[in-house]
Amino acid sequence: MHYLTLKELPSELRPRERLLAHGAASLSNSELLAILLRTGTNKASAIDLAEQLLVEFKELVILMDASVEEMICVRGIGEVKAIQIKAALELGRRMTILPAAERPAIKSPDDVVALVMGEMRYLDREHFRALLLNTKNQVLSVETISVGTLNASMVHPRELFKIAVKKSAANLILVHNHPSGDPAPSKDDINITKRMIKSGDILGIPVLDHLIIGDNRFVSLKSEGLI
Repeated sequence: MHYLTLKELPSELRPRERLLAHGAASLSNSELLAILLRTGTNKASAIDLAEQLLVEFKELVILMDASVEEMICVRGIGEVKAIQIKAALELGRRMTILPAAERPAIKSPDDVVALVMGEMRYLDREHFRALLLNTKNQVLSVETISVGTLNASMVHPRELFKIAVKKSAANLILVHNHPSGDPAPSKDDINITKRMIKSGDILGIPVLDHLIIGDNRFVSLKSEGLI
């Protein structure tokens, strides 16, 4: 059996090219791991190795806690690849436990825009994201809830609040982009936001605002009096 290498895959299926075209948030866990691994073996591609790791360790949080010795027990994962993975996951872990003084605080829509505009204005698919905030409105993390089509991003409250509860968020700010470059909110944008606000009120995790990102322009639904 011949295993396709990453170079043999069509360009739209290669993780690196997909990251450049659509952003890191659009990649699956196995694709992100494949980029870290860089190469496969003569019997398995980098994506195959990444998928083997995820099958073996079940979840990224378990893989994060695995030792280099445990990783190299997976066929095709040598010491160098295991060290690369360990280092990358440790960087991610450290980002999640930044001291409170280093976490940006959100005081206005402009603070949100400063965090997300640079990347989101260029995305060619709708990405629905949430800023998870603590009680002081400092950013705990920015989470991608869904990735949609050219002009739509379907999202359900359970997907948003599952992450918010898991990460102990006190408040939320929603953000999504319009690939057309026009940030004017649609009727669906307003209706989805109202559903999220209602769900947040029930769960005790308020949704403070929803920003729509265009090409170097944005709309805050709260500032516009739409929510």
